[in-house]
Amino acid sequence: MILAYRGIDIFYTDEGQGDPIVLLHGFLENSSMWDFIKPDLLKQHRVVCMDLLGHGRTESLSKVHGMEDMASALEALMDHLDLDRAIIFGHSMGGYVALAFAELFPYYIKALALINTTPLPDDKEKRVMRDRAIKAVTQNKGLFVNMAVQNLFAEKNHAPLKKEIQLAKNVAMQTSLQGIIAALEGMKIRKNRVAVLKKINCEKMIVIGRNDMVMDLEALDKTVRNIKIDVVEFSDGHMSHVENKTELSYACMHFIEKI
Repeated sequence: MILAYRGIDIFYTDEGQGDPIVLLHGFLENSSMWDFIKPDLLKQHRVVCMDLLGHGRTESLSKVHGMEDMASALEALMDHLDLDRAIIFGHSMGGYVALAFAELFPYYIKALALINTTPLPDDKEKRVMRDRAIKAVTQNKGLFVNMAVQNLFAEKNHAPLKKEIQLAKNVAMQTSLQGIIAALEGMKIRKNRVAVLKKINCEKMIVIGRNDMVMDLEALDKTVRNIKIDVVEFSDGHMSHVENKTELSYACMHFIEKI
């Protein structure tokens, strides 16, 4: 389905009945990443997925898609669907968006699940890496996507998950150049939202991959130690919905049952 928003089209799906769950995908992904768990969720819940700005079938809004911009688009969708409160799941960049949403619109959130993401901002080194990524994707989008997606998976999974990794690359290639750059620019300037995660009064979960090359695991460990939040750990990389599909599905369903 399509929502007209500030001159662009936002693609979303709205299925099932029951307490609503909103699923937010990550960078270079789209709402199809949640196909692994949607059948289980739909047994008892209304499930809403959206393609974030510049991703999937949602058009780009500007040259920079700040996490606040994406959160505001989500708020417009929830208002359009007349959703009062929802359980929010966010993977990677979707987690950044979920935290921005929690800061701007906390009254919508019934529970918050963060998957392979962090409330910490980019440090100086990571911001430099974002600029390099923007230059790289501008020069050769295909090469950038191939390397970027490959690095999201733990090295030990490169061979056994070869088909799944290629599928992830195919999805990433569908993301427009403007969408990729706008997201990189937005992630680079995102705020520190540790205080937001601490303050929000709801059930919370964070999923961490111990071989995640994208996250600063040492800094993340120190951060979550001081927050009342359920921590779920896997031994693989950044793509828990692929690398640890069964275990993640179980963890998510268990989290929902607690609410």
